[in-house]
Amino acid sequence: MVINTELCALSEYRIYPGNGKLMIRRDGRPIFMGSSKAFSLTMQRKKAAKLVWTQAWRRLHKKGQSETATKKRARRTNKVQRAVVGASLDEIKKKASQKSDFRAAQRSAAMKEVKSRKQSNKAKGGSKASKTAKPKSATFQKVPKHMGGSGKRAGTQR
Repeated sequence: MVINTELCALSEYRIYPGNGKLMIRRDGRPIFMGSSKAFSLTMQRKKAAKLVWTQAWRRLHKKGQSETATKKRARRTNKVQRAVVGASLDEIKKKASQKSDFRAAQRSAAMKEVKSRKQSNKAKGGSKASKTAKPKSATFQKVPKHMGGSGKRAGTQR
């Protein structure tokens, strides 16, 4: 035999037939109260989440959930190496396995090469560049700012 039960609006406990009160709100919604205590607290407009003995408070503070649901395990994300446009995966792995001082030596050698190339370019084109280039002050002329004053004003304005 199935017994038709209602839930208390405040405590969310089951209300069996013959118990509790039924209150109809102004908007026409029926509210079931399991006890006079629940009715009194509802009339005082107390929040169920602030009352320790209600189900709302227990839900908010995660009480009694250990038997209902176990904690989900978070899956670790796996790192996947991919080839970059300029280099293949094998080249990337080879560079990662190299010693840092070896890479530093390679970098300094490349920097020396770039510097020597710049010096040779300066020596070749240095005389030409100085003849053709104009002084900066001749090309750039400073323009005064527009301050927005419109001449004399009447004495009443500030």
